[in-house]
Amino acid sequence: MDAVRGHLDGLVLAVLATGPAHGYRLIDLLRERSGGFFELPEGSVYPALHRLERAGLIESGWSAEEGRRRRVYALTARGRHAVDERRREWRSFSAAVDAVFGAGA
Repeated sequence: MDAVRGHLDGLVLAVLATGPAHGYRLIDLLRERSGGFFELPEGSVYPALHRLERAGLIESGWSAEEGRRRRVYALTARGRHAVDERRREWRSFSAAVDAVFGAGA
């Protein structure tokens, strides 16, 4: 979980950029897309969803899938802008870290 600290909101936004999802599905997608690296408990993902919703970056609504009511989360226009910005920031940061680690090789 320490590796995710500070990045969870961005990861959640990135997953929702591909389409709406309910909480459990979001957790599954984070695990699948990371090759199992992000094995996150509900107790960390749901607070992030609520935080992002309060910030106006995502919105939620109820959906009935397979006879179950589930809260489904989707990006807002502000959320789409935020995920694009975070992606740019991450690429710049990642390139700088790669340059530093590569300098000693």
